[in-house]
Amino acid sequence: MSDQSSIAPLAARQQLMTEPTLGAGNFLDHAIAVNPNRAVPFAYSHHLDHRGAVVLRGHSLLDLADLRDRYAKWYWANGVRPGDPVGIVVGEGLEPLLHFLALTALGAVPALINDAMRHDVMVRYLNHVGVVGVVADDPTRLASAYREDPQRRPRFIAMAAEIQAFDAESAQLPEAYPHRHAADEVVALIHSSGTTGTPKSTMLAHRQFWDGKQPRMVRFPAEPYDRLMSLMPHTHAGGLSYFLTAALLGLPTVVMSDWRRAVVEPVMEAFQPTMIASFPRTFVELATGELPVQGAAKVHSWFNTGDSAHYGHIRRLVQLGERPAGLIKPWLLPSEAAEQPALPGSQFIDGLGSSEMGMALFGQVTTPESTRNDRCVGKPLEVVLKAAVLDESGEELPDGTVGLLGVVTPSRTPGYWNDPKLTGSFELAGYWLTGDVARRDAEGSFYHLDRTVDVIDTVSGPVYSLPIEEVLLADCADLVQDCSVVGVPGPAGEGQRPIAVVRLQAEAGDSSAEEIQQAANKALAEAGLAALAAVSIARTPQDFPLGPTGKVLKRELRTRFATLFTGQ
Repeated sequence: MSDQSSIAPLAARQQLMTEPTLGAGNFLDHAIAVNPNRAVPFAYSHHLDHRGAVVLRGHSLLDLADLRDRYAKWYWANGVRPGDPVGIVVGEGLEPLLHFLALTALGAVPALINDAMRHDVMVRYLNHVGVVGVVADDPTRLASAYREDPQRRPRFIAMAAEIQAFDAESAQLPEAYPHRHAADEVVALIHSSGTTGTPKSTMLAHRQFWDGKQPRMVRFPAEPYDRLMSLMPHTHAGGLSYFLTAALLGLPTVVMSDWRRAVVEPVMEAFQPTMIASFPRTFVELATGELPVQGAAKVHSWFNTGDSAHYGHIRRLVQLGERPAGLIKPWLLPSEAAEQPALPGSQFIDGLGSSEMGMALFGQVTTPESTRNDRCVGKPLEVVLKAAVLDESGEELPDGTVGLLGVVTPSRTPGYWNDPKLTGSFELAGYWLTGDVARRDAEGSFYHLDRTVDVIDTVSGPVYSLPIEEVLLADCADLVQDCSVVGVPGPAGEGQRPIAVVRLQAEAGDSSAEEIQQAANKALAEAGLAALAAVSIARTPQDFPLGPTGKVLKRELRTRFATLFTGQ
């Protein structure tokens, strides 16, 4: 890694905060314009050499612009024009980001697709979007699918390696390049995890996706030695958001291509990050078993977004690393160091957000000194004009009452691509419904209790799955490594019953489902929560199904155990 800092000076970052034309479609050009360190590598890819050692390769802002322009020439030569949606199905890491940069520079709309998506679902999704072309690492199966349905076939289905090998010397770019985006122009389509059905296609707009991130220009990073490890899927809004921020800051960032611990930990040890951003999936693995002490030695902050994380995992991670002078709450990092000594341990920033929200809109900080506060996601960030717990008619509910979480914010999505009816279903009384069930306390902190589709309708009233999972992971940690709680039908007239599918700790591998249920129900009774009607132990990956972004597919578990109590 270069000894010269790639981080943009404070004055440059302050200039970016107030730039009226900056957005998700042109952030690279703005970063190049203001950062005097534009030629210093900041974005790192990784691979293993022939001896199995980690090799990091750095790319500067100027390097990324050169790669972007080369890819853009291929797309232009193949007829891609402003407004055209193009499917991108390439492996995680830096590669999908390069396609995003190239397509947005042409004014086209990249439809970024996690290559772990099931193939038949992917074809349905591409057809719904109406892509003019698809670029994939291996387009063989896609081409085969479209031979059976030639009327739906996009204009081109190309191998990603073809673009990488393209001779761009004699190729042309349009006269108006890079494209100048209107504030509300769509710059990307991001699919949902599909945990509740066929993935939705969330639109990201040029200015909307930048709104709310401006304060990070002076709060993030804290020190010139900071380094970020991005474990987000970079086909997802979370990965794109962190990369946008890192590019504008010039923050040294390793863009990971795999989220599994076996791959992540050696790169952590080589890169020595001070900050790690991820969905909960990797944090579960890092918090399980022997902690990654060497790789996390310099970590002061863990950033989680998407689904909120569980205290049982957070409390282990914050034991790692150290917090340097200046690392203080309530959110992200301050612009000036406070006079305080380094503290042992790190902080975990749990941000409840989604592609539809545009970013994490709530933030809860946990440190080794924090008291436990299950399911608290903190208070809304500055970009949130209003957040409320609503009833089904859109009326605001009093503090302490459970209802639908709604937000009013310029960072929210314009809606779903080609689906105004679906967009309308998430709009209520001027709020955007996040799809979550929550409550607010008298101090204004919000508590995330469940996804609306996952609430368990028992004969005694609604039961929320996430607080139950919290207790299993924190209070039964000697037995339970990970878990998912769902509701399944009871006998006629009895409503649903909560059951848990659990992955066991290695040392608890011989435990029976009855033993786990007994321990869990004892802890749940002490917490004043509903008892589990059954426990199923997941002993294989198939028993604990994950979607392409690493989320547990609760809909599959509900189907799998639908007749557990009905005997049908």
